Amino acid sequence: MTTLRNWAGNLTYAAAHIARPASRQELADVIGESTSARVLGSRHSFNTIADTPGTLISLERMPRLCEIDRAAGVARVSGQLTYGEVARAVDAEGYALANMASLPHISVAGAVATGTHGSGDRNQGLAGAVRALTLMTADGGELTLRRGDPDFDGAVVNLGALGAVTDVELDLVPAFTVRQRVYEGARWDEVASDLDAVTSLGYSVSLFTTWRSADAIDQIWVKRVDSDPSPEEALRALGATPADGPRHPLPGVDASACTVQLDAPGPAGDRLPHFRQEFTPSNGDELQSEYLLPRSDAPDAIAALRALAGNSDSRIAALLQVCEIRTVAADELWLSPAFERDCVAFHFTWRPDQPAVEEFLPLLEAALPPVARPHWGKLHARTDLAPLYPRWADMTTLRDRLDPRRVFVNDHLARLGF
Repeated sequence: MTTLRNWAGNLTYAAAHIARPASRQELADVIGESTSARVLGSRHSFNTIADTPGTLISLERMPRLCEIDRAAGVARVSGQLTYGEVARAVDAEGYALANMASLPHISVAGAVATGTHGSGDRNQGLAGAVRALTLMTADGGELTLRRGDPDFDGAVVNLGALGAVTDVELDLVPAFTVRQRVYEGARWDEVASDLDAVTSLGYSVSLFTTWRSADAIDQIWVKRVDSDPSPEEALRALGATPADGPRHPLPGVDASACTVQLDAPGPAGDRLPHFRQEFTPSNGDELQSEYLLPRSDAPDAIAALRALAGNSDSRIAALLQVCEIRTVAADELWLSPAFERDCVAFHFTWRPDQPAVEEFLPLLEAALPPVARPHWGKLHARTDLAPLYPRWADMTTLRDRLDPRRVFVNDHLARLGF
């Protein structure tokens, strides 16, 4: 068997077989013959959520579909397509996706299944745009669920535990233009005292910090709709100044892979991500963790992280490349980290030292409010996740009904009590 690794290179998949079906019938046959299987997306998960000792299923050879229903404002796409591919296809038809993650290279089905998100006070995670999805379940049958169906809210952020997602219908919005600008040096005390005032300055706002300065935030990225006013005056009042050139989120790194900045207007699909579709992100030089908290808990989390970073024994300086703070609007999807609460997400990009990161994570998690929900596809130390999700029991019931053989439940999900 060919050795297969994840995007970051920190994980070698343990599967005995890799299947690459080229049709729905071939996919049904693979699933029917498997006692243990997981479906691969773009392999951007940093933990073993997609791993299995059995059969890894790649949908890369399945028929590629991107159909736009202009009357309904919906795109029906194959699950293996990337968000960048979908964004460009819908832009050509005068539409846009309302939100995108920082990387446009991630697959639709994989990103939706793990609750991946972009940023914006009023923007739900990527799964919030799902209007319908089609699953091939453990018995080889196809099941299509639509928004409003009894099981739909459980099936969208599904952790890959319900079957293989072959098609997804996504809500579209009319195409819109976005300008992006980076500001540097805003004062922490003033930003933390009214974080909402800062995150409301654009359609999508991200704060990047190394936590090495007790006083200043390294960068604030503001992506604003072309017709909205500039946030410059408000940010200058907080001590920030516009960057004098393009910036990368990581200090000192060349910004050529980043989306266009300096307030140059462009399609939403080319500005909402942080990174350009035509640049393949680097492999093997980072690990990631992320935690989503209710917005009301954000000041306590910021204070705790500033204190943790300020300790003389702090490992943040040694392990962290950068931390991104952004907002996500609430949704009704049972296992979404933003289920029923508007969130602030704290994303950590670590140096590629997994033993040291894993040793540090319990200390980090103890510093954060206990209601923090970790991102499903990133490194974390928590296993007691059921109390954080009010519909957890409903989700496991749905899993038992759609996958009674537990073909799609791996050791990773079992450790989480799923």
